[in-house]
Amino acid sequence: MNKVILSLRLTKDPTIKYNGEMCIARFTGAVDRRFKKDGQQSADFPSCVAFGKTAEFCEKWAKKGMKFNVVGRLTTGSYKDKDDRTVYTTEVTVEEIEFGESKGQSESKSEKPDEGFTVVPDDESDELPFN
Repeated sequence: MNKVILSLRLTKDPTIKYNGEMCIARFTGAVDRRFKKDGQQSADFPSCVAFGKTAEFCEKWAKKGMKFNVVGRLTTGSYKDKDDRTVYTTEVTVEEIEFGESKGQSESKSEKPDEGFTVVPDDESDELPFN
C-alpha cells in the first residue's frame, strides 16, 4: 500500500502550469514533526504535485501560509542533470486536498492576541459594575 496523509502549511503559492487542457500544480508544504529536536520545533518540507481538478482547486484556493490536509501517494523518479549525474526525486502525488483550517482561524493567527481588549488597572477594579 502506498498512501500518504499530511497536514501541511504552504511555504509559498503553488506553481501552476497547463499541459494542454491538464492543469498541474506544484507546491511545498511545511509539516511539523511530532517531537522537538534540541528543544526546537522542526519540520519536513515535502514537494507535492496535483493534476486535473485537484490542481485547479489549488490554483483557485491555495495561497502561501494556508493549512491543508493532503492525501496522496509517494512517487519516486530520477533524471540526469547537466553534468550527466543521476538525481533522484521523491514527491507526493496529491489525490485529495481539503482546507486544514477555516479562513477565520488562519486570519486570527496574524492578529495580536490581545487586540480588542483593554487592560484594567488593579486600582480601578472596585468601580466596575460586575464585581
